[in-house]
Amino acid sequence: MGFTCGIVGLPNVGKSTVFNALAAGRAEASNYPFCTVEPNRGRVAVPDDRLSLLGERLKPEKLTPTSLEFLDVAGLVEGASRGEGLGNAFLGHIRAVDAIVHVVRLFEDPEVVHVTGSPDPVRDIQIVQTELVLADIEVAERRKDKAERLARVGQKEAQEELEVLGRVLESLNQGIPLRQSMDTGSGLLGRTKEWGFLTDRPVLYVLNLGEEQIAGREDLMAEVQAKVRDEGCVFLPLGAVVETEVLDLDPFEREPFRAEMEWGPSGLERLVEEGYKLLELITFYTVVGTEIRAWTLRKGQTVLQAAGKIHSDMQRGFIKAEVMHFEDFRGAGTEEEARKQGLTNIEGRDYTVQDGDIVRIRFQG
Repeated sequence: MGFTCGIVGLPNVGKSTVFNALAAGRAEASNYPFCTVEPNRGRVAVPDDRLSLLGERLKPEKLTPTSLEFLDVAGLVEGASRGEGLGNAFLGHIRAVDAIVHVVRLFEDPEVVHVTGSPDPVRDIQIVQTELVLADIEVAERRKDKAERLARVGQKEAQEELEVLGRVLESLNQGIPLRQSMDTGSGLLGRTKEWGFLTDRPVLYVLNLGEEQIAGREDLMAEVQAKVRDEGCVFLPLGAVVETEVLDLDPFEREPFRAEMEWGPSGLERLVEEGYKLLELITFYTVVGTEIRAWTLRKGQTVLQAAGKIHSDMQRGFIKAEVMHFEDFRGAGTEEEARKQGLTNIEGRDYTVQDGDIVRIRFQG
């Protein structure tokens, strides 16, 4: 698994259309609020040119990419934290995601009703953010009440939790998302993730454009970005309707069409690239028997942690890892030639895996 994204936004901003464009799904996309009552799920292979090259040269029987999961939940309206619309029903679905994809409507279409009358990206972003902050305040207050009871009977961990929750509530009561206020170096952000908060998740704002807006997408993105000034997030302009129309083309026609229209890489490719940067993820590869497989790992993790990602037995019985950098393999042409040139290294459990590493783990079963 690469990472999981929860797709949120106001009703009728094109969330399900974005979901279809990214996951090549066929979710219901209707012109009325709350058509997505139960979340739509979609898992797609992460586009990976390096994996394709490994497949061409090593000729495995099986080539397995890493994957990306999308979770499309019901539209959120102002007052959701007080039970408006579908209330907090959708919040539980996104507490476990790695990142939030917040779809923001920029397209104009009189036939698609906007819940507040007309699109205003800055206002719409603020509405959703406010509801997520209010939902987090409710979670923090509940945890605080419980921690106070435990602290009164002398539980030390409860007192430490109260100190963290004090900082959390101070931030939230000012309307500041936790991703902006919690110092990642202090370890506090890690604690808040354990507690199921929503505003500590990194956010990728998908600006949903109409076809006529695609040519000016960079200027539109810069304008919204300057006004929102959100930290711990990235902005991605995307014409969701156009993306779904391109998916309906013959696969051999898609890239020439995109090139002719100057629309650049697909929305999925761009979201994966930005998502990996946002979450500080890397990809490594394993060659086991007749299968070459891509895996996702957080930047800075060790080969021992990578082994655990593959299988717990491999982590427990880890002996050593044979590592070859992808660019060395590409330059050498074959594994045999890379070994002749001394481009394969034997690494211990503390080795930090690099993006593109080709790893063969030796372990005692």
